[in-house]
Amino acid sequence: MWARVLGSAAGGGFPQWNCTCPVCRAVREGTRPTRARTQSSVAVSGDGERWVLLNASPDIHAQLGSFPSLRPSGRREVPLSAVLLTDAELDHTLGLLLLREGGGLTVHATEAVHDTLCDGTSVLRTLEAYCPVTWQPVVPDVDVALGGGLTYRAFEVPTTKRARFGATGRRGRVVGYRLTDAGTGRALVWLPAVQALTPEVRERIDGCACLLVDGTCWSDDELVRLGLAGKTARAMGHLPISGPDGSLEQLSSLRIGRTVYVHLNNTNPILLEDSPERRVVEEHGAEVAVDGLELQI
Repeated sequence: MWARVLGSAAGGGFPQWNCTCPVCRAVREGTRPTRARTQSSVAVSGDGERWVLLNASPDIHAQLGSFPSLRPSGRREVPLSAVLLTDAELDHTLGLLLLREGGGLTVHATEAVHDTLCDGTSVLRTLEAYCPVTWQPVVPDVDVALGGGLTYRAFEVPTTKRARFGATGRRGRVVGYRLTDAGTGRALVWLPAVQALTPEVRERIDGCACLLVDGTCWSDDELVRLGLAGKTARAMGHLPISGPDGSLEQLSSLRIGRTVYVHLNNTNPILLEDSPERRVVEEHGAEVAVDGLELQI
């Protein structure tokens, strides 16, 4: 299995266009070692020929153009077979609209996500006006073949985050994906949004060869402390990295071959390659994703 991190930042990218936090200033001014990043999305293939997208960010045009394996050949043809959605967030779905010039698109999404994209944000309704859209319902804990030797099994990721569209308490609002290579049996887990590592979520992660996991904020009060928001990371649906109950400590007890933090908010100090926080992550054996990171699993 091959994976390419197309974008590694959270919504708004890095630097965020309207932010003057210390981390955004550092990348703009070049005063600290760090790299700009686009919004979170990943391409995965089992054979190196047919690819699926894990979420479709608003930066998808530039991301596809930067990846030779997904550049067009023939008459506007690209080897992109499907998009797997973890939720209905705008930074994970607006890229669908930018794929409207294609001959059609298969979208894998839970019923809750599908309904939100049709009746809430209208992303799918708008896309359907331009090209055929095939909805593949995602049912947690059911194996689905993707072709090229890949299968996936989605799993529920509980959240109490307030839904801007649709019902807050509805199941299937957020899911993760465990993708397995039939030839090797090795698995990649895609989990860009997780509020809590419940026993059920930990069970789905355990034993994977590679985990691409939510690294939105370093600390729970990060945005509050900077005066940029009135909500904690957890209130926004994201488990912070640091602390005794943060993801870094919790994940260290699981059997994971490689842990890579993705979906990095522009305020997160681990974006700075010389920061103490970055050093702590690396001392725990985890990695910080950059755009263009390629993984062979």
